[in-house]
Amino acid sequence: MRNRSGLRDAFIDRIFGRREVRHSSPVASMRGFWGLMSAYWLSERWREAWGITVAILILTAFYAKANVWFAVTSGELINRIAYFHDPATPTTLSTLLTTFATLAGIAILRDAGFTATRHFLSTTLHRRWRAWLDQRFNEALFDSNHTHFHLQQIGADAAGTSVPAPDNIDQRIQESIKGMTGGAIGLAMGVAGVVLSLGFVGSKLIETSTEVSGLMFLGSYGSAVLAFVAIAVYVPINTLMAARLGGLLQRLSVRMQWAEGGYRNELNTFLHRSFHVAVLHAERAQKAVNQRRYRDIDQTWASQNKVTAAYMGFELVHNFVGARIVAYAPNLIPYINKTISLQQYVTGAELANALINDCSWFIHVMPDIATLRANARRITDLAQAIECVQQPEAFYAQSGPCDFKYSKQDAARGVMVEKLELLHARVEQPFLVADRLEFAPGEWTLIVGESGSGKTSLLKAMNRLWAHGRGSILTPRHVRALYAAQDIRLQAVSLRELICLPDPVSAHSEASIRAALSQAGLEALADALSDDGRDGQSWDQLLSGGQKQKLVLARILLLRPGLIFLDEATSALDAEAARAFHRTIKDACQEATVIAVMHDISPIRSDRGIDFFDSVLSIRDKVASKGSIEAWRKSSMPAS
Repeated sequence: MRNRSGLRDAFIDRIFGRREVRHSSPVASMRGFWGLMSAYWLSERWREAWGITVAILILTAFYAKANVWFAVTSGELINRIAYFHDPATPTTLSTLLTTFATLAGIAILRDAGFTATRHFLSTTLHRRWRAWLDQRFNEALFDSNHTHFHLQQIGADAAGTSVPAPDNIDQRIQESIKGMTGGAIGLAMGVAGVVLSLGFVGSKLIETSTEVSGLMFLGSYGSAVLAFVAIAVYVPINTLMAARLGGLLQRLSVRMQWAEGGYRNELNTFLHRSFHVAVLHAERAQKAVNQRRYRDIDQTWASQNKVTAAYMGFELVHNFVGARIVAYAPNLIPYINKTISLQQYVTGAELANALINDCSWFIHVMPDIATLRANARRITDLAQAIECVQQPEAFYAQSGPCDFKYSKQDAARGVMVEKLELLHARVEQPFLVADRLEFAPGEWTLIVGESGSGKTSLLKAMNRLWAHGRGSILTPRHVRALYAAQDIRLQAVSLRELICLPDPVSAHSEASIRAALSQAGLEALADALSDDGRDGQSWDQLLSGGQKQKLVLARILLLRPGLIFLDEATSALDAEAARAFHRTIKDACQEATVIAVMHDISPIRSDRGIDFFDSVLSIRDKVASKGSIEAWRKSSMPAS
């Protein structure tokens, strides 16, 4: 656990934007198959993991031992029934019923006791292992390094080959982890069951063995050897066939994951462009796209159904042949030759059947095991990608120059940008250059330029969110920064949390939160601070674009940052509301440095005709230069 000093440093990092140097992620050990398999058992939760695992092994041992008891008692019961009327070996009804009750008791203890309890423990292990992995990946994605953001950028490996962002991260973390953990536990339980069954059931099979005519050189081990040979031939051949079918299922599972992921992406993308589809009356085209995407799912599903049905038939035949032919064949000759009794014959057959059943565990769980490697590969690929972006500069440098130098300076010196060049991946010529830009404390600067000139890219670069380029960016030490983007996506949390982000809600009183809402013009929402939405909808769905931008204003008023970046932050507001937005910040954050991008520059003056902005940063012919607002106004709007 972190000590108090560590928590304090982390809090300062979060407030003032200080970079935390990370050399490895919480999932660094999971970049390979065996690392992924063993991580939980070598983690801080090792006592929990090994405790449940040992309990499962103990119950598996009891299950194997119960199979021995069941086989012996089954032979005794069959023998008593067969000789019930034999005067030479009289059997009373009470003895027969006692044997039957004993067999039923063993079956109940084995199935309802050992097996059911083992199932509960294995599902508990599954649940906790999956929860631990989910937690580790969430810690890795949502760290102070903005890994989730860098992960979705296109980079390159050491050879310069393009590395696209991992697809369907949600599916990898949820469905793939769930399938992988379940398949791995099933496989491990199968291995343990085979080993323990060979120990307990195999030893009893040897103990009850007898001579076999024609195999006299084996002595009393003849029938046991025959049983082991039959099992050693029958089970591996069928396991090989199951593996072939399982391999086909694995390939189909991978294809289904790809098809499902593509369809999910299309639906998610459609929901974000729903308005544009409606405006263009483009539903027919979207329907065709969705049908094409789903066709891949349907065709793969059809193939899966055929293979699954074939596997089911194969498994049922395997069970029948194993239980009724292979298990009873080895001791048939000794029984015909009257060298063993009916009780010994049935006992040996039941022991062989138990051994076949345990050794066939892989066949029974092969459909789950078939997807194990596919799911594990999806997870290890994500872990590799997460680890790859732990050093963003090195990651981006493989697909283009990434030589930004970020540092802090005295707050009295404001913000300084020197020798800045911004580039796109694999493009040598910069699309924006700036020799020297200075932003004094309390200065308001408006960034102007044609669409696509790099206005937003400049803001991103100043906030460590641009990949390629070079230059020095110095920001004030111990000054909180806040970036207000044009496209606002609200998380599914309470309104109070949305206003306080990134601070915890405990850092601000309810009175101050209500006051910020009121100043921002959202006083109607003050009574819903604890709600995460209304009528089953989140705030992201309920609030209009203008209300979302007012919510950002409330956050600014509450947090009082000393450095504010406004990237089209009033694009959804009318001119009067935009003026009120800027006037409120001007009054409440009088010492703040504001750097803003605006598409509509009509509200840059207050209703009294006073300029909000002190200077203008103009981007022309790829060059960013800064001057006074008066000089810019004279050159850009001479008529006024």
